[in-house]
Amino acid sequence: AYIDLITLSLKQGASTITQQLARDLFLHKRRTFTRKIRETLTAIQIERNYSKREILEMYLTQIYFGHGAYGIGTAAIKYFSKSVEELTLPESALLAALPKAPTHYSPINYPDKALNRRNLVLRRMFDDGKISQTTYRNTVSLPLEINLGQTGNPLGKAPYFTEMVRQKLSAEGRRLGFDYLADGLTIHTTVDAVLQEYAEIALNNHLDHLQPAYRARFAKRTYEELAVELYFEKDSTRHDSTYTAADTMRVIASASLDTILSDSLRVDSLFSKRAVVQAALVALDPQTGEILALIGGKDFSKYKFNRAVQAIRQPGSVFKPFAYAAAIDNGYPTTFELLNQDVVLNMNDSTRWVPQNYDLSHGGLVTLREALRRSLNLITVRLVQEVVPPMLVVKYARQAGFTTPIAAVDAVALGSSGVIPIEAVAAFSVFAAKGIYNKPRGVVIIEDRFGEVIAEYPGEQRVALSSATAYIMTDLLQTVINRGTGGSVRWKHQFYKTAAGKTGTTNGFTDAWFIGFTPKLACGVWVGLDDPAESLGHGYSGAVAALPIWASFMKMAYDSLGWEDEPFEIPPGIVKLQVCSQTKQVATPYCPEKLDEVFRHDTRPLGECPIHKRISGF
Repeated sequence: AYIDLITLSLKQGASTITQQLARDLFLHKRRTFTRKIRETLTAIQIERNYSKREILEMYLTQIYFGHGAYGIGTAAIKYFSKSVEELTLPESALLAALPKAPTHYSPINYPDKALNRRNLVLRRMFDDGKISQTTYRNTVSLPLEINLGQTGNPLGKAPYFTEMVRQKLSAEGRRLGFDYLADGLTIHTTVDAVLQEYAEIALNNHLDHLQPAYRARFAKRTYEELAVELYFEKDSTRHDSTYTAADTMRVIASASLDTILSDSLRVDSLFSKRAVVQAALVALDPQTGEILALIGGKDFSKYKFNRAVQAIRQPGSVFKPFAYAAAIDNGYPTTFELLNQDVVLNMNDSTRWVPQNYDLSHGGLVTLREALRRSLNLITVRLVQEVVPPMLVVKYARQAGFTTPIAAVDAVALGSSGVIPIEAVAAFSVFAAKGIYNKPRGVVIIEDRFGEVIAEYPGEQRVALSSATAYIMTDLLQTVINRGTGGSVRWKHQFYKTAAGKTGTTNGFTDAWFIGFTPKLACGVWVGLDDPAESLGHGYSGAVAALPIWASFMKMAYDSLGWEDEPFEIPPGIVKLQVCSQTKQVATPYCPEKLDEVFRHDTRPLGECPIHKRISGF
């Protein structure tokens, strides 16, 4: 007080333990003379009502011990993975040393300072006769022996999700006036630890399969580069300026590809960024938008970029359903047919593009259901050119939650504009949620260290599609999994629950996607390389590179959690009919091939098949 008075400033402060308790429980922490007076008066009232032992107990349950640990119990778990009752003398001394300056004496960041501070506490205990000289000598010679347990993993269980939440807390802290690092907040999130674990298992297992094969293909493509690199390492006397074309050919001819490929460390070190297969996975509750699992890359410790929420990648065929939804919502039935023949696209850069079907097929008239089942590009482009203009497709995509720039061109339905994976999964969730868009959310409630709610984040939703259109699209996407491009979900990966989904592959096999959903769970997977110029390799489509992760995750979730199979609920206004495969009219008993179809009530066929009728007299 003397120093503060003579300098007319708050250069120094001093508080008894009771005063610190009063401040932490009832008062703000800004240094003012008014606060100090209130602190003193409050401390007097505490002293009148509680014993010293009770005050110390309250103090120890409130004081900050660093690294987000408030209270002695939390600190014991944080630093030693044990309860307070189990603490040893040196462990207790360390915790007693921390409150003075938890950051400065952090045993994690500054172990030497923490050790010296702990030994000072032990010295004071010896000086005060609390421990013997022998105990003191034996104890001060011991190392810190911090045992962080699970809390010691700097990445945590869901590092990409945690970092996403941290960024939100940073922004909200500025808005609401809290310090998310030091205020001891409790954050209630939506992530499901079990589903997160299954997602990581499914993703990592498949990437472990994809990575070696891709590295080998990459090394073959860059054979010359690798050979020359190794040559210069072995012959440091040679320089680029003296290295001729003939030298290059000689080195390449003498280099052993098997030797180069066997040196995996060499390949990885030379092309660690270019040759790493990355992936993103997002799992949502389609009825609420809650993020249940999220992975933004192969390894957060090496690759901090969160591809699930930050990457903008071409979606390829996973964008097609939104063009089909625009058609269905505007009165075109699933039996509407278009010609499966070549089309020409005029691009923004004045070039012309003639797309092809993935299977290189051509043919006659094809229904919308068959076109989506087989993911036919030619039909999809004709849909945009002849039925639903590009601007209408963009409108429906916006309603479904896409926020990235989407060019209103004929190629839009083929996924020519980039999207963010989490937005794509939320958009597919619209079909599962009967046309309701639920904005993805990861944080539900923020509480202060006393349990008071600072902020709540209720779900945000809006109508994106009619429930009838959403159901018809779901039915179409079920066909994709049951007998279409996503069929390996059933016959190979043996996931037999009611599900709908769509594969996606971009030009040159740069991006591979699979997004699918059940009534209970929506999940999307993207696989590719960070450099869009790098290809996964010929044949690595969405069904090959991304679908296995999705199927493995969904199967683990349903099998392990015991979820029952349930159908998609049929909304009002939907009619199920058998139609003739030839005429697409209501089937008669004489139609040789009948198709089960779903229609909006106002778009159903009204007449019977005019071809297959009973012949008079028979």
